[in-house]
Amino acid sequence: MHDLRKKILLESGKTISKKGRASRSQSARASPGSSPATSRNASRAPSRYASEEEDISDSDYDESIASSVLNSDDGEDAVSFTWIDRLHSHIEDLVDRKRSSTQGRESSLISYTNLLRHHYAAEHVETRFGELIPALMRSVRSSSNIEETLAALRALTVTILSTQSDTVYGHVYPTLKGVCHDSEESSIKVAAIEAMCIATMCGGGSLTAAEELMELLLEIIESDGHSIEAGDNGPVVCAALAGWGFVATNLDDLHEQSETALEAFTEQLDSIDVDVQIAAGNNIALIFEAAREYEEETEESWNLQYDHHRLVQRMSALARESSKSVSKKNRKQLHSSFNSIVTSLEHGRGPAYSTTKRVVNPHTGGKKTDISRGEDVEFGYREKIRIHNLSMVIDSWSLSARLEMIKPIIGGGLATHYMENPAIKELLSTAHVELVQTPREKRSNASKKSYKRPIRGYHNMDS
Repeated sequence: MHDLRKKILLESGKTISKKGRASRSQSARASPGSSPATSRNASRAPSRYASEEEDISDSDYDESIASSVLNSDDGEDAVSFTWIDRLHSHIEDLVDRKRSSTQGRESSLISYTNLLRHHYAAEHVETRFGELIPALMRSVRSSSNIEETLAALRALTVTILSTQSDTVYGHVYPTLKGVCHDSEESSIKVAAIEAMCIATMCGGGSLTAAEELMELLLEIIESDGHSIEAGDNGPVVCAALAGWGFVATNLDDLHEQSETALEAFTEQLDSIDVDVQIAAGNNIALIFEAAREYEEETEESWNLQYDHHRLVQRMSALARESSKSVSKKNRKQLHSSFNSIVTSLEHGRGPAYSTTKRVVNPHTGGKKTDISRGEDVEFGYREKIRIHNLSMVIDSWSLSARLEMIKPIIGGGLATHYMENPAIKELLSTAHVELVQTPREKRSNASKKSYKRPIRGYHNMDS
């Protein structure tokens, strides 16, 4: 046990100061000899896993473990390790399963995933890729521990997204599909769906593989999850909807898939799960966006066999949902999402577009002609993501679908991967990016303008 605790402490990169060692030894002398032997175990912080919406950094996770062993006699030997050292250590632990325990693999999987989220580590992972992928798949396939399986699925997904291997699809997809069908845990089904989508689109899957995956996901949606033994399971159906949208954005032509898919998505508008309704609405908007783009590029009509007016009416009703059976928070989410979707269908715009008019001030970037001619300007796209000094405008449903898939996988490391990871750059290549001034630059520019401004009312007394 001491060896394991020492190893975790070493990986955290934490050291103990002389003052800390002194205070610890003093407290040890002051403690009565009859202290319960279980007090050390009771004081340990339990292992903690980041949820789908939550993201913890690798340093936060390692520190939370290390803080529970600072009173260990092995602490004096701890030395600081870089994130690269810790990454290689975790890879070694995952590959060498003979000397690892289930709990140890869980810890290594979570720390490994967090390191890959917050650092672009392709060159370090690829050197062990041939050993690492089989090791991850063993944890996915044969582990009887739910937490280890879930951690392995997330580790596998971020590994594929970080390395852009074009051969991994064939090695992992059959197992992922089997896990998705056979697991009794909805969280594992969701993680398996995400992994299948990333493996297909970023791991060497073909066009045929993408179309087959879309058919599988559509079966899950049409059956309300019953096709994979997850009947009426909202998170699983949501994952299938998000996955279908993500894969669809990578296809040049959605003609064959659009008719059946549109019918399935429209039926899901009547779901009792708000998240399912919104995900279905987003995919409907995605299909109509694809149809508009196709007609603009080819000048040919894409005749969707659907009552457009009736569909808009149904979505407009959701945008005004006032039933008390829906919570206030969910009603607000429904109103915002379906107002955006209705605007998109009626005006041919992307998500979160505001048609509200505003007056343009020529002194703050507008053109003088805008005011002199009485021309109003719409607020436009309101959804943006800040990446360092860049602002990414979310102006298409295609871009939104890709982000919805990527963000839960990478978490807080989106900025790092956007700047360094070719796979993420490619997925988000259609985004319109604007340069944003930092607060320091704004203050500097403001001071320059203030300095150059003439002083009013000043008269030369010598004249």
